[in-house]
Amino acid sequence: MISSLQISRRRALALAAGLGFSVSFLGASARAADAGLAGRKLVVIVCRGGMDGLSVSPPIGDPDYARLRGPIALGEEALRLDDTFALHPSLASVHALAQAGQARIVPAVASPDRARSHFEAQDVLESGAAVVYGTSSGWLNRAIGDLAAVRKVKALSVGATAPLILRGPAATDSWSPGRALDADSRLPGLLQDLYKDDPLLGPALARGLETEAMAEAATGGMDASPKAGLRPGPEAARSLGATLAGFMREPGGPQVAAVELDGFDTHANQGAAQGQLATRLAYLNAALDGLHKGLGPAWSDTAVVVATEFGRTAHVNGTNGTDHGTASTALVLGGALKPGGIVGDWPGLKEAALFEGRDVAPTLDMRGLFKGLLADHLGVDRRALDTTVFPDSASARPVARLV
Repeated sequence: MISSLQISRRRALALAAGLGFSVSFLGASARAADAGLAGRKLVVIVCRGGMDGLSVSPPIGDPDYARLRGPIALGEEALRLDDTFALHPSLASVHALAQAGQARIVPAVASPDRARSHFEAQDVLESGAAVVYGTSSGWLNRAIGDLAAVRKVKALSVGATAPLILRGPAATDSWSPGRALDADSRLPGLLQDLYKDDPLLGPALARGLETEAMAEAATGGMDASPKAGLRPGPEAARSLGATLAGFMREPGGPQVAAVELDGFDTHANQGAAQGQLATRLAYLNAALDGLHKGLGPAWSDTAVVVATEFGRTAHVNGTNGTDHGTASTALVLGGALKPGGIVGDWPGLKEAALFEGRDVAPTLDMRGLFKGLLADHLGVDRRALDTTVFPDSASARPVARLV
């Protein structure tokens, strides 16, 4: 008999996690949907390691750029945006979207953190706090929690673990490629029967199975796990983006998603048009292309923001790389985006304009960029943005008219 199974609540939680279920989404309740906002989608991509903004959107029209960058400077091979800025040649799909008015750059943006530590900067970027370790939950989770009073918003993280940005009390799901359930396994059904009346585990197991069913539909039953001996490349990234799009297209699928990409710490041999960073940017480009094409008509209601914890030094270092810096470039994309030029101001690269004589100076608070998208695209209340979603952040004004 099932009732005789000696499975503790803690063990059942562990089993659920092992099956690829997220158990951090407990306790959300449905609310009436707002017809004008319910179809809108937001994707946040975090590029870990400190992505070099001066390579993502090289200011090739800035007279000091080539001198500072030396062997890693980009030239005619860069994809022009205007008289000052271009995109890295690995970002061809992003450039095509920019040409269509569906992608913009934010070339001098930074979080409030200035320590140049990966751990501290990533914490501030994802928690939304003004200081490191200022809160244990993520700003995107808190935004979803605020919206729960108006309508239910489903959220999904794609990766091995849920990132801090989506951790917290609000309901979220998670999916990791390659962790799909065995279709013949009886364990999920047994656990559902055993805990169907449990207010904690019952909803967790049910929603975990729902997420896996969406994964099956999104991938068409294909194995999404990396193959042994193969280095993930653009095709894997394009498949990842398309799979996420499949999740978001499903009836009842997530409206909000968070994705992590790593490998952007380029202290040595960074490369210019080719090399280490170019490979990572090609992966990012392919993931965005897969998402764009996979969403189809839903792209018109979608906004995507790509951010990193900090930029890198303006000067190339002695190993043809760059070290931890301050401001970087963020990307804003989507069919919901309003066409326009750069977002924010460009401080220039003259020695006197560099932050502490070494980095691109920040001219825009990252929280203002996020606030603008949350307010105008998802309808998060301004007071909540200033106090709850981003604590004590009234000075970081939302960037208006992005969407």
